[in-house]
Amino acid sequence: MKDMRPAILLFILFTIICGGIYPAVVTGIASALFPEQAAGSFLTDKGGKEIGSTLIGQPFSDAKYFWPRPSASTDFGYNPMASGGSNSGPTNPDYLKAVGDRVKTIRDSGVTGKIPADLVQASASGLDPHITPESARLQVARVARARGDSEDLVMKSVSQATEDRQLGFLGEPRVNVLVLNLKLDRL
Repeated sequence: MKDMRPAILLFILFTIICGGIYPAVVTGIASALFPEQAAGSFLTDKGGKEIGSTLIGQPFSDAKYFWPRPSASTDFGYNPMASGGSNSGPTNPDYLKAVGDRVKTIRDSGVTGKIPADLVQASASGLDPHITPESARLQVARVARARGDSEDLVMKSVSQATEDRQLGFLGEPRVNVLVLNLKLDRL
């Protein structure tokens, strides 16, 4: 028992520090420095109802909306509890079929030419809320046609929703699909 006492006390001490104090301090710092992100970056409609987060992709399949990057979540698309890639290699038959089906859907919507990879391949997390500006431009004609708007108006919305590189050099330009679709709904 004499040898067990220090082990038990250290276990309790480290549980309090690592399981309580440290997470509380990190959460407090995050809330102070990045209050919007720490609160989930939720967007609301005019009535104040939460309609999504800018941090997690949303499923859109209607022709009048820009389509997001595919989700790797198999049970329910964009489910953060099932985050993660498919881990399927580029020669896996199931993976090839899924990508082929996505390419067919995009081709059936009237797209010709090269299709950006982010429209047919899920990301590592499977939850990305962004697409490349190239992927957004590729969808402008379909969205404008479905909404009865001019391509110039839809393209202007894409340009306004395009985010630059962070700090001017980190990452690539990107378009948040939820923000863009909400912008179009509010026109």
